[in-house]
Amino acid sequence: MSPEATPLLGTLLHTVGASAAALCYAPQRYVRNWRWQTYWLVQASGCWLVLPWIFAWFTIPELGAVLHEAPGDAMLRSYLLGVLYGVGGIAFGVAIRYIGYSLTYAIAIGVSCVLGTLLPPLLAGTLRSTLASTAGLYVVGGVVLGGGAMLVTGSAGFRKERELASGGATNGFNQRVGLPIALLAGMLSAVFSFSLAAGQPVADVAAKHGAGNFQGNVIYLFSNTGAFTTTLVYCLYLILRDRSIREFVSAGGASLARNYALALLTGLLWYLQFFFYGLGHVRMGSLKFSSWAIHMIILILLSYGFGVAIGEWRSCKPATRRIVFAAIALLLGAVGLISYGNHLASL
Repeated sequence: MSPEATPLLGTLLHTVGASAAALCYAPQRYVRNWRWQTYWLVQASGCWLVLPWIFAWFTIPELGAVLHEAPGDAMLRSYLLGVLYGVGGIAFGVAIRYIGYSLTYAIAIGVSCVLGTLLPPLLAGTLRSTLASTAGLYVVGGVVLGGGAMLVTGSAGFRKERELASGGATNGFNQRVGLPIALLAGMLSAVFSFSLAAGQPVADVAAKHGAGNFQGNVIYLFSNTGAFTTTLVYCLYLILRDRSIREFVSAGGASLARNYALALLTGLLWYLQFFFYGLGHVRMGSLKFSSWAIHMIILILLSYGFGVAIGEWRSCKPATRRIVFAAIALLLGAVGLISYGNHLASL
């Protein structure tokens, strides 16, 4: 087995990245006296704009030469698809405000998992050949099982919010607003998989310059900058509409430094999911398209665990908690099937 084709290590690295993604929205709960757009623009500046350049500078040898030699059309496509992904990222953050942490992850990540995993090989014309192999069948079976598991988690989320509403603790729950936004977030979040695929020729140039397993970091210069472009436009619109620009220098009695620290921590955690995604992706062997599914399934598995840890399910009925445990078991099974399929392919 080549050093790159180590799917078990790749899965472990995807788990680390998914852990960062599952935790990245947690700091938002402790930001005080800032509107959403203030917090979001600060974290996005770190995640989408600053950190990709810092990590690329330290991990991509001869970065200037790589950018000079890389095909311009690949850089442009990655950027434009990143713009669409940025819309999904914004929708994701907004949906959490209306339907909660667990339910947003269940819907948005479920849609993103299936579309982002199966559409690229379908459009590339390789899905049929993938299904012709035993390894491919295991991987696709894991993706389908993961999608079904996410429907189960969504059911648990609906039950939870209904039970909280009956107890008078709605916490601003509004499914008519939140559900369409979460669906939009899932569809557009899947675009990030396409953005990475579009930027692969740039990563190939980086590999020739000795980037090795860090080659994917150069793609984020374009995909993440595209996402930041969308975020910047939307947040500036909200800032001008609400006349909230003064919040960048004042937190209305709360600690301004604390707010900045929490927002930047969000950005760091969000970027780390991409960093470890790239390290895991290059090790997944001949079925690299499964990286997106593994990342998404582990992400929702850990996000539900985090939701349990912070008490989101504490007031639920035993039947609802049993559904959560069933969903977790299905998610674990999906990860196992995909990992085993990749292991067969690596042999």
